[in-house]
This record gives sequence, structure tokens and C-alpha cells, in this order.
Amino acid sequence: MRILIQRAAVVARPEEGVIPAADVVVEGKHFAGVFGPGEAQGEFDRVIEGEGKLLVPGFVNAHTHLAMTLFRGFAEDLTLRDWLEKKIWPAERKLTGEVVYWFSLLGLVEMIRTGTTAFADMYFFMEEVGRAVEEAGLRALLSYGIIAPTPDRIDPELKKAEAFAREWNGAADGRIRCALSPHAPYTCGPEVWREAVALAKELRVPIHTHLAETKREVDEHRERHGKSPVQWLEELGVFAVPVLAAHCVWVDEKDIDILAAHNVSVAHCPSSNLKLASGIAPAWAMVRGGVNLAIGTDGAASNNTLDMVREMRLAAILAKARAEDPRAMPAPEALSSATQRGAQALGWGKDLGAIAEGYVADCVLFDLGAVHFVPGHDPLADLVYTACGADVEMVMVGGEILMEGRELRTLDEEEVVARCRDLARKFR
Repeated sequence: MRILIQRAAVVARPEEGVIPAADVVVEGKHFAGVFGPGEAQGEFDRVIEGEGKLLVPGFVNAHTHLAMTLFRGFAEDLTLRDWLEKKIWPAERKLTGEVVYWFSLLGLVEMIRTGTTAFADMYFFMEEVGRAVEEAGLRALLSYGIIAPTPDRIDPELKKAEAFAREWNGAADGRIRCALSPHAPYTCGPEVWREAVALAKELRVPIHTHLAETKREVDEHRERHGKSPVQWLEELGVFAVPVLAAHCVWVDEKDIDILAAHNVSVAHCPSSNLKLASGIAPAWAMVRGGVNLAIGTDGAASNNTLDMVREMRLAAILAKARAEDPRAMPAPEALSSATQRGAQALGWGKDLGAIAEGYVADCVLFDLGAVHFVPGHDPLADLVYTACGADVEMVMVGGEILMEGRELRTLDEEEVVARCRDLARKFR
């Protein structure tokens, strides 16, 4: 199919700013080019009117737990340790494949509506997550969350993770890729990490984990091992494979140097970190130190949304507060972290994150007609500091339209909501 998006304002790449008006051509799964208004040649199967709208690369949610939409509003105002040990982990023992499937679909509805086109997810019953992603049409890096604090858990957990990765890596016509996910240094011992790295090398997949999320976690790790979790993973050889590390709130200059030297991508999750009082990650210090900083929402249990537009704004503002410098994390940098750098973190850096010839056509069209976009001096700044997920009008992944005119094309939202309301009663 050949599609023309005409007369839209376009952010082809965040660092290049906004093209006030352009025609964008999509052929099959890829962008065929960005042209001046009226300059695109040939016949088109679809023409989408873009005047008064802003076209940007699709948002990439670099860290979430999709099916935890089930636990939105379920475990509020607790410390991370109590949140996990007293509420979330006991409730998760009651999870079934059916529950994970439907609440994954609920999360996918929310992500499409707010402009996310790709995401990294770590959870349980991942075959059901994969099935939901196939149906919804998004792009995802999926992994089974390995929790193995005792030796008897290592073998069965690794086998589950391996089986899922072997079956699903490359599924959905390449829209699904897999990772291996030892949950965190405090839930997985050195044997788990060594075996996961060896398996990641064999399968040619990355590792996705939680790292240095709370001060207590880091302090206890230093007391036990004499070094930070980042230094410990480096010593174990974990960074010999591509790594996506969520949070990294409590990292120092030495840790940042290690992350940068090994090309580790960090998924910055500001809402979750604030809500659980984990702290404010040194996001701008990581960017300045050469770390590939992406943005993630974390799960809806600790956020409580999957809205990447909201998360991008918070990441930009918090970076300024943490650095005590209003010039920190300017709007183009924040948008890059929510798009280009996220694509790089998920392993799609050469294919996604730009609206340009040859790139995969993952994009989002914002309606600029709302009052909060007036007067419109700087549409890119408005996108970062003013927009909300509800401003998203159209979402495209690989040339396929998933939502247009705010109407979902691939999912039955009413059915998903009804099933989720019914299933949630079992957890009250």
C-alpha cells in the first residue's frame, strides 16, 4: 500500500526540529521520503490530511510490565519492598494466562491511544503477552522475568526464559523480539547471571533487567559484595552482551562511566521512581556521560499510566531540577529519549526513530487543534511540555494504521474493558 500524509508539520528527527509543512510518503512498511507540500509524485491508495497536525516518530516505552494494568490502584502509598513483598508478589501468585492476556490487551489499548508504537516488557505468562502483541500490531521486546534467589529455582526459571525466547524471537513478522531478563541483582545470584549471559550470546538476544533502583538495594549490595550493583555486573561479564537496564536511580560517576563504556542502555522511569520514593535518577548526568538514555513508564501498578507523552514531560522537567539547570534535557533531547534512543535500547536503532527514507514507518500524528497548543510558537516544545496522550489522532506501525481519527483498528476496546473489569474482581 502507498500512503500519503500531506501538509503535516513533521519532526523527521528530534535534533533537526520541526518542518512546518511536508508531505510524507509510506510505501509498504517503510517511509519512502519526506517532500515539500505537493511535491510527492505518483498514485496513492490512501491520502491522510495532516494540516494542523504534527507527525513524529513513534514513542518507544523502554521498560514496562504490560499486564500489571491489573494492579492499577491496587497497592498504593507503600515502599518498594512492602509494595512487592506484601501486595504485588502475593497477588501475582494468582495470575493465570487468561488474566495476563486480557490485561496485556488493556495495556496495548492504552499505549496505542497515547502514541506508543514499540515497548520492552518483562513479566510472566509471556506467551499470552506475545499473543496480545500479535493481535494489536505493536512492536515489542519481550522477556520472561527470571526470579531465582535460591539454587533450586535457577534451572526451571532459565528453562522458561529460554523456551519463550526460542519460540517467540522474530514472531509477528519480526515485530516481536526477545530478551533474557534476570529480574535484578538482589533476586538473582551470580550463577543465574553467568548462565543468562551465556544463553544470551547463544541466542543473540539482549538482557533486560532492573538495576540500582533504590538506595536500600544499593547500600545492601555494597555491604554484601563491596561494590555497587553496576560494578558487580561488570565483574560478572554481564555487559559483554547488549543490556537494557531499568531505573539506575542510585548510580555514581564510576557507574555511569561503566554503563557508557559498555553501551548499556538505561530505561529512565521517573513516575514510578517518584511514586515509590525511590529517588530521582541523574538522567542528564547519564546523557552527558555518554549513556543511551531511553524512557519507560514501568508498569501501571506503580505509575499509574502507560502514557509516554506524560512520561517524557516529567523526564525533561525532573532532569532540570536534578541538575539545577533549566538547560538540562532540552525538548529535542527529551523527545529523542522517548523515540530514537528508545529504539536503540530495544535493538531497532538502525530501523526506527526517524521519519526518513528507508526507515520503518512507525509514526504518530498529533492533533494540534486543542487550546493548549495555542499560540504554537514552537511545536516541538509544545509536544514535550504541553501535549498529552489524548492529543494522539493516528498511530502507524510498519505502515499499518492501528488507530485513525482516534478509532482503534486492531482491537475491540469495549470487549477488552468488559473482560478486564470482570477478571479484576478475583483480585479484590
